[in-house]
Amino acid sequence: MTTDNNVLYTNRTETGPDFTMDVYLDPFSKRLRVDDYRGNVQSITGRLHELAGTHGFTKVFVKSRQEHWQAFLSLGYMPEGVFKGYFSGSDGYSMALYFTTERRTSEHWIDEDNILRQVLSLPLKPGAKKLAAPYTIRIAELYDAEPLALLYGTVFPVYPTPMNDPAYIRKVMQEGTVFYVIEEQGRIVSAASAEINMRYHNAEMTDCATLPEHRKYGLMRHLIAALEGELFRRNIYCAYSLARSLSFGMNAVFHQLGYTYTGRLTKNCNIFDKFEDMSLWVKTLV
Repeated sequence: MTTDNNVLYTNRTETGPDFTMDVYLDPFSKRLRVDDYRGNVQSITGRLHELAGTHGFTKVFVKSRQEHWQAFLSLGYMPEGVFKGYFSGSDGYSMALYFTTERRTSEHWIDEDNILRQVLSLPLKPGAKKLAAPYTIRIAELYDAEPLALLYGTVFPVYPTPMNDPAYIRKVMQEGTVFYVIEEQGRIVSAASAEINMRYHNAEMTDCATLPEHRKYGLMRHLIAALEGELFRRNIYCAYSLARSLSFGMNAVFHQLGYTYTGRLTKNCNIFDKFEDMSLWVKTLV
């Protein structure tokens, strides 16, 4: 993983005379994301343009409320996906704006369409079979940060967050992100997490990684199912994930577990070995 740990991933609140918004500044992926906002949409987009220019970002995307997506559309933003149930049961809309033709253009879109068609033709498999020996599954603890960082550093040459840094993993755990791991003889060989948003009762299924030699055993299905159970116990009923659109395996996992494909975000983040399109999958956990 070649993430520069000196790159700052900054969450902050931006305010103006007629708006407030929670923004995520991501220099590594050259993007600006708005997770929540209140106020005048035109003023919000004006400030977003200023921030993007200041930081040299090439993409902005906003998780728009249902009543505002057309206002963003009228200001040049384009819809890319629907976060169904994101705002405590109300849908959110991913509205994107690009600043370069290179960032806006996907060289792999048709290949991804073909992968999606293959994935959607697969039968649903909502229940996971019992995990076969010698594998065991459990919730991760703070002491797992070191082996988790080793796993992520091994699986991903590039990743949008510094998951090869144990300190970063401990930080997100302490902030409420839940990890499940699968071990073989005491060694973590697969992991996934749920990043929980308690304000709006949703969670992003993310940080999915399995060592190559263990990928044919369906381990990720067990991890996602375990995370879903944990979220349900915590009264979190909206789960979503952004999977690499070029990954047949990960998209198949979410489809077969009953997630619905609701869009594709063009060159959304710097992951694996380049800027990649991400497929959005959403599920109501009831």
